[in-house]
Amino acid sequence: MRYFSAVLYATLILTMAANSQSTQKSQPKADELQVQKTSKAKGTVTKTESDNKEKGLVVIETTMGNITIQLFDDKAPKHAANFRKLAREGFYNGTTFHRVIPGFMIQGGDPNSKDNDRSNDGMGGPGYTIEAEIGVPHDRGVVAAARQGDAVNPERRSNGSQFYITVAPAHFLDGQYTVFGKVIDGMDVVDKIVAVPRDQRDNPLTPVVMKKVYVSKDSSEK
Repeated sequence: MRYFSAVLYATLILTMAANSQSTQKSQPKADELQVQKTSKAKGTVTKTESDNKEKGLVVIETTMGNITIQLFDDKAPKHAANFRKLAREGFYNGTTFHRVIPGFMIQGGDPNSKDNDRSNDGMGGPGYTIEAEIGVPHDRGVVAAARQGDAVNPERRSNGSQFYITVAPAHFLDGQYTVFGKVIDGMDVVDKIVAVPRDQRDNPLTPVVMKKVYVSKDSSEK
């Protein structure tokens, strides 16, 4: 089953003048939406933020620059733990951002993207899914898990490795997908990635590779 990001569905909707679903938060149809493959005072840090950072930020070194992610251990602990686990295992090293949609998101994390067969990009994973931890809104710069559509996945369990990063608010997705982190450094890199030339499947013509993904707290990465 191919994994399409929900924002791809939104893009298709927005190109159809007669359709206004993208602004109504209505539930997308699963066959169209398969996932491929509070303000704080400036300078203050909450205890929760401090605790989350202490568990380790995740750094994605790409061919276009670095992206640093803070994980939401308090709001999506299973997803956060899984993301760090895969990073420590080197699972993401060599994968690509196989889907980029200007104005919406970049998506990656599929092990199939390591090979030279572009046709299978977006169809893979680690062989397991993760229980939904839905609740955080889709603001710009959040990191969320891709998943299969509701028709085959009514529990909205997440793909074990594929994720997307939003480049604009996408609140029509709220309540449907698990958001488990946010970019705290490198959004300029995300913005560059989402703007690269791409094919008809929104796969970058020149692969944007995750050269190395690691947990910054790990002594081996210092």
